[in-house]
Amino acid sequence: MTIRKILKFPDQDLRIKAKPVETFDEDLKALTDDMFETMHSVNGIGLAATQIGVAKQVAVIDISPEKNEPLVIINPEIKILDPSKTADYDEGCLSVPGFFETISRPSDIKLSYQDLNGKKQEIKPEGLLTKVVQHEFDHLNGRLFVDHISELKRRRIRNKIVKQK
Repeated sequence: MTIRKILKFPDQDLRIKAKPVETFDEDLKALTDDMFETMHSVNGIGLAATQIGVAKQVAVIDISPEKNEPLVIINPEIKILDPSKTADYDEGCLSVPGFFETISRPSDIKLSYQDLNGKKQEIKPEGLLTKVVQHEFDHLNGRLFVDHISELKRRRIRNKIVKQK
């Protein structure tokens, strides 16, 4: 396993829309192993392949305190079941380190995806998992959590990150 470099906002590669995975093989397994290793090395709970410069619809998630409940989602699709049900979460991002903002997201969703073997799966996530799934789904579509806040706040965050470099 290898720890990969995580792209940082405002890197334009974070805006690339990921392509569907068509081949479920050892290379894909190795990619997800690297993604978990990378995510855990910085105490993250979710990581999309686009965050490490790989334009594939792959994300890894592990919200368990012990980091022992890995979830790999490939070619995900989200269906909002009840648009009137939302929840506010303080979100951060490994690609926007050190910044947190309150984001409102749908709380009643269904996630369809493929697992590492290409088998179709479907879950109805709850709580924190609902937020993380949508956050990673955004990454795979070239969006960041800062796209959900005001332009002024986004510009301030961008300027601070650029200064830190």
